[in-house]
Amino acid sequence: MKPICIIPARSGSKRIKNKNLINFFGKPMIAYSIEAAIKSRLFSRVIVTTDSKKISYVSKKLGAEVPFLRPKKISDDRTAIKEVICHCINRINSKNIKYHFVLYATNPLIKSSNLKKAYEKILKSKSKMLIGIKKYDVHPLKALEIKKNKLIFKFKKELLKNSQNYSDYYYDDGSFFIFDTKSYLRRKFFFSNSTTFFLHSENESLDLNTMHDLKKLRIIYKLNNTPHN
Repeated sequence: MKPICIIPARSGSKRIKNKNLINFFGKPMIAYSIEAAIKSRLFSRVIVTTDSKKISYVSKKLGAEVPFLRPKKISDDRTAIKEVICHCINRINSKNIKYHFVLYATNPLIKSSNLKKAYEKILKSKSKMLIGIKKYDVHPLKALEIKKNKLIFKFKKELLKNSQNYSDYYYDDGSFFIFDTKSYLRRKFFFSNSTTFFLHSENESLDLNTMHDLKKLRIIYKLNNTPHN
């Protein structure tokens, strides 16, 4: 059985109002995730879980399913993603599907080809989970904190080392994750000890959280979609 794609898209974003529907090069932002999922031909179903009638209407027009409206009590910024996903799986009765994808609604750089590569990787590795990641541009050990107008060096000993000797660090880039359904539902925590990754390059993924992100996304999207001789 093909996996199912779940796209969480609640209303009420605080930093950018209605960011799931913001116009991005002539399309609502969520369109890019829905289109990438459909184009990949990986999925038996592409489901949007939302509390918004407007997001539901737009998502259906774009070819996704919205079989229910998510309750408001699990649609605020304090709700953990696992609670949202488990609720969706229970509503659509898909516990017996081997794998589910969770594809975020505000990362318009995601390619359908990378979704396929990520799926191939989790199948080959037999891992219980896969997460889309990127490498930090600035190493976390260089982190500084400001307290009472003074700089606090968080990692003093590490800063004395040559930065060439630092290990590479990575972060969850807000693109997608894949999970073995039974393992995900059974365990208490989000992460599995059997987790692999799909590494995105700099211009393959950027999650929209701030206006600065939006400006950067527009630049990268233009760059990615400009023909080069």
